[in-house]
Amino acid sequence: MLRFFGVSAIVLCFAASSLCADAPGAAIYKAKCASCHGADGAGKTPAGKTMKVRDLCSTDVQKLTDAELTKVISDGKGKMPAYAKKLSADQIKSLVEMIRTMAKK
Repeated sequence: MLRFFGVSAIVLCFAASSLCADAPGAAIYKAKCASCHGADGAGKTPAGKTMKVRDLCSTDVQKLTDAELTKVISDGKGKMPAYAKKLSADQIKSLVEMIRTMAKK
């Protein structure tokens, strides 16, 4: 009986940790943003360096309002494509929330 509860607790812990990694913003970021901005948002990928993307962790990006970030994601800017027709408003909002978690500490 104790073995069952121990195994159940371990399974629940792994499930809970994978939920965070699979949060909507994280999955969308990985699919749409990470190829240029990198997993950490710093933009140090080959594509990011070539296009000179902004470091999402930087003070300059983090000081933008949510509305400004939403506009950039929706409408695009410079070489960044627009995502308004590819992502829903809720998905874009989740990306803004994801970017906020990248602030340099």
